[in-house]
Amino acid sequence: MSKQKEPEELLPSFKPTLTERFAISTFHVINKAIPWFKLPGIIGAFNLAFLRIELRQYNLYDGYASPSAQGTAAEDPLPDDRYLGARNSDGKYNSLELPKMGCAGLRFGRNFPRKYSQKPSEEELMTPNPRMISDKFMARRPDKGFIPATTLNLLAAAWIQFQIHDWFNHDNSDELFNIPIPPNGHSWADGDGKVMTLPKTQPDDILDPSDVKCPGYKNANTAWWDGSQIYGSSEAVTQALRTQHPDGKLVLDERGCSSFLPRDSDGNPLTGFNSNWWIGMEMLHTLFALEHNAVCGKLRASYPTWTGDQIFDKARLVTCALMAKIHTVEWTPAILAHPALQIGMNANWWGIVGETLTKAAGRISKTSEIISGIPGSGVDQDGVPYSLTEEFVSVYRMHSLIPDNIAFFSSTTGTHQRTIPVADMTFSHAQDPLVSGTTLADAFYSFGINYPGAITNNNYPSFLQSLKTPDGQTRDLGTVDIIRDRERGVPRYCSFRRMLRLSAPKTFLELTGGNAALARELEDAYSGDLERVDALIGSHSEPVIPGFGFSETAFRIFILMASRRLKSDRFIAGSWDKEMYTPEGFHWVQHTTMKDVLIRHFPGLTGTLGKSKNVFAPWTKMEGSMGYQGIETNAPAAPK
Repeated sequence: MSKQKEPEELLPSFKPTLTERFAISTFHVINKAIPWFKLPGIIGAFNLAFLRIELRQYNLYDGYASPSAQGTAAEDPLPDDRYLGARNSDGKYNSLELPKMGCAGLRFGRNFPRKYSQKPSEEELMTPNPRMISDKFMARRPDKGFIPATTLNLLAAAWIQFQIHDWFNHDNSDELFNIPIPPNGHSWADGDGKVMTLPKTQPDDILDPSDVKCPGYKNANTAWWDGSQIYGSSEAVTQALRTQHPDGKLVLDERGCSSFLPRDSDGNPLTGFNSNWWIGMEMLHTLFALEHNAVCGKLRASYPTWTGDQIFDKARLVTCALMAKIHTVEWTPAILAHPALQIGMNANWWGIVGETLTKAAGRISKTSEIISGIPGSGVDQDGVPYSLTEEFVSVYRMHSLIPDNIAFFSSTTGTHQRTIPVADMTFSHAQDPLVSGTTLADAFYSFGINYPGAITNNNYPSFLQSLKTPDGQTRDLGTVDIIRDRERGVPRYCSFRRMLRLSAPKTFLELTGGNAALARELEDAYSGDLERVDALIGSHSEPVIPGFGFSETAFRIFILMASRRLKSDRFIAGSWDKEMYTPEGFHWVQHTTMKDVLIRHFPGLTGTLGKSKNVFAPWTKMEGSMGYQGIETNAPAAPK
């Protein structure tokens, strides 16, 4: 496989200022001797801030050859002044100048030029065999078993899938891949036992000759941080999920003292996005439907004459902004537990002046995102219409976080109740434990003290490698992860790193950081061709920065796109004030944490959460949970 051209040949879409270019060059010199993660925390945070600016210059590309796809105000005028101060469920009108930007049905963008992200040949797609790669580098091995991430809890794993369902979703084609099962591969298969079938991703229409070599793929979800997993990605879906009363609330099924997501006749949850469903999604969707309704109650008390639409619109704004804040200043510092990241992610929201001063005095700087944070700093698309990217989808392939079993405990006594395979709590069975003795409070406490899996090789949950899907198929999602990246033109590992201005390894041993056994396995699987190593497998194989839950390769896409989701949004980077959110709503966002959300709806968790610093790190166990061992393997033993 030929090497990609060097990134110096790429044309930048955005130019840093002279001061920014000087700072970028200065940190380049420093980083030759000291990488950013070995610098003192505050200096490392500034290093990352200027790295993000450099990434904006080289790593933002439109999914279209022409910007005309984003629409214009003349072609697509605002149908209702309501959407000047409210999110449209289709994602339209976030930008009033480019009304279709970020809406459902528009293409994913790219972090690399489209000429380097082309559709593979059949040989490239299947070489090496993706099922063999899944077997060798994803499957949990009997000698290692489940590898826990002991700095996180299972709630962190559920949270990221909950957010991903807001951000992106590809449509499937009617055409199928027939993926050969390698000799000595897993025994199950469809049809004649020699292939695994998988629907191809549906490509967009060819709108430009460049689309032949690099097809565009549409995002079925809105690309904004707009809670579409709860509210839906169309106005029709949103209306169906709302109550008929003029209170702006979402429908919940009240059974006794408990609230549940309503179900359709097939047992599917009625919510904005209900695919890939398991108990973790059941919990978080229910929690934030409750939170939306609580915001509605606050607004109704403050504005008794408002219509249901007015209440709903502001409650949605508040709930969406709250989720964005939780992800930025709570989830991210938990999974990337490094001092520079702690400072940097808090600065993303509050600026370097900090939370206390920003809460007390508001923005110190009107426009500087570094000084006063991204919210309210002004919308900027960095010269490229906003979208999420195929590479962003790729780096969030985090199925390793899911365990095979979950141990459930009482939230009042801490005693062990039962241990259930995750496979038995998926799709239409996700609600089963919650209607048979385990309360939502019990489930959240249990997720708080269970560990997720580490994002590394050979830590893929076994049930996801033989997943029975609602359409009657059996699939290995490890194979699916590999095929999807290849199919959609995501560059392989070495090319991926070069285009992010990271060094590419020259040997398999260098890739693995000196792990000779893993290097030999990779070299054998990829027939000695380092350039063929898949981005996902390479990222799982490289040494991890201290405190990091995933690779630096993936992290570079993250720091670019995480801030872009905020900076591109006029409801966050733009109209970030009491006028848009109401004084009550704005205070709700700025003064609420994930801990507050949980305690508001499950006050019995107050005691254990009060002793826990970050909701996404392992919670302090109750006395009754202390006697049980094996949470790392999710198989509690008898009490000592």
